[in-house]
Amino acid sequence: MPIRNTNLHLVSDSTGETLNSIARAALARFEQPSVIQHRWFLVRSRLNLDRVIEGIEHEPGPVMFTLVDRSLRLALEETCSRLGIPALSVLDPVMEMLQMEIGTTAKEKRAAQYVMDADYFRRIDAMHYVLSHDDGQGTAGIMNADVVLVGVSRSSKTPTCFYLANRGVKAANVPLVPGAPLPPELDTAPCPIVGLTIDPLSLLEIRRHRLRILGAEGVRMGENDYVDADAVKAEILAARRLCTAKGWPVIDVTRRSIEETAATVIQQMELWHQRQGTARAVPPHDPAAPILGAKR
Repeated sequence: MPIRNTNLHLVSDSTGETLNSIARAALARFEQPSVIQHRWFLVRSRLNLDRVIEGIEHEPGPVMFTLVDRSLRLALEETCSRLGIPALSVLDPVMEMLQMEIGTTAKEKRAAQYVMDADYFRRIDAMHYVLSHDDGQGTAGIMNADVVLVGVSRSSKTPTCFYLANRGVKAANVPLVPGAPLPPELDTAPCPIVGLTIDPLSLLEIRRHRLRILGAEGVRMGENDYVDADAVKAEILAARRLCTAKGWPVIDVTRRSIEETAATVIQQMELWHQRQGTARAVPPHDPAAPILGAKR
């Protein structure tokens, strides 16, 4: 069966993160889907919706939406019905199930998950913490961390810490540098310490790519052990042995996305807290937030 081009319209009265996540997860199940996504976010007035309808009429395709305002929702559904286009309110099945189980009606509140409450300020505080404790900075602040990530250079420590900060987790990261002593704070840290490791060939490619970006100066840097295959293998092996000796769990990030690595870190945090008999490791709020860090 030939794969045809499909327009997919995502319509939200908020940031669209929920729709983005659902569409991404669903489309990942198809082999090379030829889908053009049209994102219509912050649709909160009839004027906004008219632009959406114009776009749907110009490039017809199925519509996924999250609209709280009844009049906007009705107008969108009527337009889709008139055009013979399927339209799906993605939260309806979940809301109906929960209302039946909880025994009360959900409030019609736009962007209810984005409020400036304690969880919001916890995430902001965590983001400031990550910025101040990235790549071995401010090691004295490790005593205030929720988790510390250790690993060789370019093993995804920084982006994982930023993703964790979006969950309200204060994550510090410490590079394991050959010949350099560890911060003494790691021996007394009142939080879990998790090692990140990576396949040597993958790490070599990442480091060589970084040197190419750096240009001529980076080429001269490439003469040292940073991108020497044998040295990189020895560096990774030494880091793993260190983590084993310290009793720190190790996560192989080679074929993991940042999201998967962060989820595994959170699992290790909760296991650590269970063993310690202390409070929950991670705040319950789980926003679908983008990764703000960019360094590997």
